Amino acid sequence: MANVFLVGAGPGDPGMLTLRAKEIIETCDIMIYDYLANADFLKWCKPECEILYVGKKGGDHTLPQDKINDLIVEKSRSGLTVCRLKGGDPYVFGRGGEEGEELVEAGIDFEVVPGITAGVAAPAYAGIPVTHRDHTTSVCFITGHEDPTKGESGHNWEVYGKSTSTLVFYMGVGNLPMIADNLMKNGRPADTPVALIRWGTRCNQTSFVSTLEEVAEAAERRQWKSPSIIVVGTVCSLHDKLAWFEKRPLLGKGVVVTRAREQASGLVNTLKGLGACVHEFPTISVEPLDDYEEVETAIMQLARYQWVVFTSVNGVKFFWQQLAQIGLDSRIFAGMQIAAIGPATADALREKGINPDFIPEKYVAEHVVEGLLKLGIQGQDVLIPRAKVAREVLPQELKKAGCSVTVLPVYETRLVQSSGDEIEAALDQGKINYVTFTSSSTVENFFELVNPDVFRQYPEVKIASIGPVTTETVKRFGFTPAIEPEEYTIPGLVEGLLTDNG
Repeated sequence: MANVFLVGAGPGDPGMLTLRAKEIIETCDIMIYDYLANADFLKWCKPECEILYVGKKGGDHTLPQDKINDLIVEKSRSGLTVCRLKGGDPYVFGRGGEEGEELVEAGIDFEVVPGITAGVAAPAYAGIPVTHRDHTTSVCFITGHEDPTKGESGHNWEVYGKSTSTLVFYMGVGNLPMIADNLMKNGRPADTPVALIRWGTRCNQTSFVSTLEEVAEAAERRQWKSPSIIVVGTVCSLHDKLAWFEKRPLLGKGVVVTRAREQASGLVNTLKGLGACVHEFPTISVEPLDDYEEVETAIMQLARYQWVVFTSVNGVKFFWQQLAQIGLDSRIFAGMQIAAIGPATADALREKGINPDFIPEKYVAEHVVEGLLKLGIQGQDVLIPRAKVAREVLPQELKKAGCSVTVLPVYETRLVQSSGDEIEAALDQGKINYVTFTSSSTVENFFELVNPDVFRQYPEVKIASIGPVTTETVKRFGFTPAIEPEEYTIPGLVEGLLTDNG
């Protein structure tokens, strides 16, 4: 079996990666990746995987190709599994063929995992089908940057100029004036539509359509840069009609998600679906307690409580884990009343077979207490399974109402990041538009990692807070959130971002 895999990473959108490619990434021992391979894929690597960057961009080569070839051969002889991850498809202007030849000469078995090439994907995301019955029946992929050591050009400009095929040029922005001029000299009409697509399929994709005669000047005016695909042909006239990706409301907006990684996927996926460039920066991790003796005791004495109030999805999760450890299930709540703070917590309870007796209209402690008092909770025994460290407003207000309250820690939150360097670098590069906070602990931990004085240097970056309690914590650090939704939920937070973007 092969232990070297030449893997196509696709055009950049993680959803365009093949299942086979993901399988190799998850199991490889050594990862050798390129500039155009989405670095997000590296999070799937095993913790012990050796990760080596050999990217090339605009003449800046971390390693020249012959050294990359030597590195692949050297690493493959270790007997470990090597993933050579390349943007797009390894055999479409990816120099995978050269690497394959080196491996054959070294007597090393390898496997090729094809990827979706940018020449098809980028135009599709820009509303341009590379073939269309009303326009053209063929497409030609062409390098826009030939090997400078070649004695003779491989281009046949006469054929390109007279052809009615869609022409897709890779890596050609630097040679755009020459490409346009040669096509016109060899018969392509000056008014032929031309599209330029930068960072195709990614959250920062941009594109525009011009003509052969004017495209070079238009690109210079826009200060257009690589990596870009150039598409030549009448299919480009469909750009405005069929465009879909660049219509996404948060396209290109950099949004920091500070929520715990195990809870962030819903928010992250929603934001990505709306086009945002998501910076995952989980400031907290949700962890089990070191000792569950107190929880087990409370469970065995559960019959003494008239009310159990769950304040979070995590409270439900960890409480039920302990129920299962003891061999019990939801039937233990028979005769009790259950409150859930927030729709997500209520849904988590329903999954366990519990339909909450009370869900407040607003998901802050003061409103919870008001609603519970209307239901006659005064003077009753109340259990609150929650985080080890949390706001004390709810138990304090219930105690004022004469309740006997037991606060039961069932999990704890911990600072997960060691440094804020990644976010500070993104701030400095102008890549961040919003920072989202979903709890007071995410605020506190964020500003422990990112100095408030540093963050103050970027007044254009807006803070989005999930609700008034989180907002008060933000204000404690000297900032005022630009966004606080009426509904203190993740969907409400997303709606706030959309509203802010008009």
